[in-house]
Amino acid sequence: MPMLNFQNPVRFDFGSVKKLPEVLQRQNIQRPFLVTDHGLLDSGLLERVTDVLNDLSQATIYDGTPGNPTEEAVNEALASYHAEECDGVVCIGGGSPMDLGKAVALLAVSGGLLSQYDPLQGGNKLVKGVAPLIAIPTTAGTGSEASLGFVISMSDGRKLTFANPKFLPKMAICDPEMTLGLPPLLTAATGMDAITHCIEAVLASPVNPPADGIGLDGLWRGWQHLRRAVNDGNDRTARWEMMMASTEGALAFVKGLGAVHSMSHAAGRIKELRLHHGTLNAVILPTVLRFNESACASKYPRLRQAMGLSPDADLASEVEQMNADIGLPSGLAAMGLSEELIDDMVPHAVADMATMTNPKPINAEDFSELFRLAM
Repeated sequence: MPMLNFQNPVRFDFGSVKKLPEVLQRQNIQRPFLVTDHGLLDSGLLERVTDVLNDLSQATIYDGTPGNPTEEAVNEALASYHAEECDGVVCIGGGSPMDLGKAVALLAVSGGLLSQYDPLQGGNKLVKGVAPLIAIPTTAGTGSEASLGFVISMSDGRKLTFANPKFLPKMAICDPEMTLGLPPLLTAATGMDAITHCIEAVLASPVNPPADGIGLDGLWRGWQHLRRAVNDGNDRTARWEMMMASTEGALAFVKGLGAVHSMSHAAGRIKELRLHHGTLNAVILPTVLRFNESACASKYPRLRQAMGLSPDADLASEVEQMNADIGLPSGLAAMGLSEELIDDMVPHAVADMATMTNPKPINAEDFSELFRLAM
């Protein structure tokens, strides 16, 4: 069973979830706090994890993670963590349980209000430590198991990105069997999330050739296998490749992301709509690819090569065709967003951390027009 060790150790292979008891023991976690959501509990996937535990009576399960994790849910979970005297966090699920679990692990040790750890306001200086953290993804999209960041919708309406090397899980367990049989639409949305991570990481402005190489490899795997994974939920090869693309996307975006994520975060913070992050990324990506092209003359050919496209292929059109083929919406309007919401979203996109590393300078007027084009 291969061990990947780039940012954090990753056990990656079919059946690797059976290693959880060994991982808990090595991290000296005796009373694990299992963070998941209702969907995972109802699907029976959680049982595949809890069945391997030596003593389930010592574990506490929190399944109240919302689709876009909120500060309120973090505080609720944290209260349960303390009440049950837990000593480590195990995140099980997609990006939402991962993000919420990281926030709980941070506050369990460092204390205080979550907002004080905003890295753009110098919050990383206040991070004293985090509780031991294990990540077990059940979708192939977010890559949070190998990421040093997490995103939370705050009580004041902001959607904040927190990033610190201490937020990396002590160990990730990537078992593609956990993704077998995922519904086509969820496979499509999470898969395009991974592909967007790879693309935006490669295009991000900081210079980091190793990260570019990982992102391009992840893009090749994801682009070649996403349609297969959507069409056949039990295609083991496609599921393995998509999970690897997801993990590689997170390894790559250590260098940064871009305007797709800025816009996705701004739209995803609208609680009433409960929009899926990966679907937002997929729908917004073509518009941002067209906007950034003039600043990425040397990188777009490498993206085309990694995607197996012709040298003169239009990247934005190819993404639009992929979205159509796998059943994702054609625009933001189809997801319930309207132009009346643009003025509300633009300031949040401008202030988002991902805007700082977009390859082309972008301002409020640009974001306003991009939102209109993406409708």
